[in-house]
Amino acid sequence: MKHGKGKFIWSDQSTYDGDFQQNNIHGVGEYVWADGRVFKGDWVDNRMEGRGVFSWSDGRKYVGEYQNDQKHGTGTFTWPDGRCYQGEWYQGKQHGKGVYIKEGKKRHGVWQMGKRIEWLKDDKAIDQ
Repeated sequence: MKHGKGKFIWSDQSTYDGDFQQNNIHGVGEYVWADGRVFKGDWVDNRMEGRGVFSWSDGRKYVGEYQNDQKHGTGTFTWPDGRCYQGEWYQGKQHGKGVYIKEGKKRHGVWQMGKRIEWLKDDKAIDQ
């Protein structure tokens, strides 16, 4: 039974290096998938849970909170071209208030399940 700190390598060459509890990934650790994705952060019973950093081999990156393997809470997602979303997440999608940054310009808005539904100015809705 895996328990304590250690490293595990799967047959596809994915790896986990970190804490185990009663054979589960549990605690703090880094999981590297065979395709180059990496998550470093908090784990509970084999799921990303708490704070962490997820990065993709194409340069995308998310830094923030997770719940049940999904972006959930507050976090920042950055694209390789420099665009950025900072704000609220729900079940893996942008949801609630956030700030979208593109070419140095910030726009405040409201998102619902991954889609922007309005831009805000001083917390009041303005035309899209």
